Amino acid sequence: MTSRTSLLDLAGEDFVSLTTFRTTGVGVSTPVWIARDGDDLIVTTPDGTGKVKRVKNNGRATLAPSTRMGKVADGAVPVEGRVTVVPETPALTAIFANKYKFQYRLFMWIERRGKAGKKPRVVLRISPLPSS
Repeated sequence: MTSRTSLLDLAGEDFVSLTTFRTTGVGVSTPVWIARDGDDLIVTTPDGTGKVKRVKNNGRATLAPSTRMGKVADGAVPVEGRVTVVPETPALTAIFANKYKFQYRLFMWIERRGKAGKKPRVVLRISPLPSS
């Protein structure tokens, strides 16, 4: 990825490192699945997670391509975006199911059997920052 990478260039990645910011300004990075919905990127997560709480306090985030474990390649330039929390809908769920296929269904099946499966899921909608 170059310094000219746009938010939508990340849509084809399997994983990105999503950095959200505490009220102190300290960033917290989490590897997430990412998908495209129109001109935005979306991330699915259980409601009440740390990233959801941080986004509600500060809607700014950065994203960079990463491995499943969150390792960002040397020289990768993060892309900034504005994040809002929206309810998960069948249409948004289908976007992830279409992109990640069996691994998405397997992950959701495992999650439903665990503690996290008791919480409703939400979607983090990441929009490009306005051009200046």
